[in-house]
Amino acid sequence: MLTSTDKPRLIWACRRGMLELDVILAPFVEHEYDALDEPQQATFRRLLECDDPDLFAWFMGHERSKDAALQAMVGYILERNQVRNQR
Repeated sequence: MLTSTDKPRLIWACRRGMLELDVILAPFVEHEYDALDEPQQATFRRLLECDDPDLFAWFMGHERSKDAALQAMVGYILERNQVRNQR
């Protein structure tokens, strides 16, 4: 499991098999991850352990995670990426 102090491995874990996920996850880690509190960081690390098809469905809004914390993190990532892209 990734730890909050292992940022290079975390960045590597954001490189997925789908470009769509790469462009969502990598900028979030680069710009937002360090500002998360430890429980949020732990949730993000759990999110990275999920399968790509599930992540894709959640981020594209086709499905919702049954895990409320993971679904909240998906929403937060999308929100923060959108705010950052509007600047």
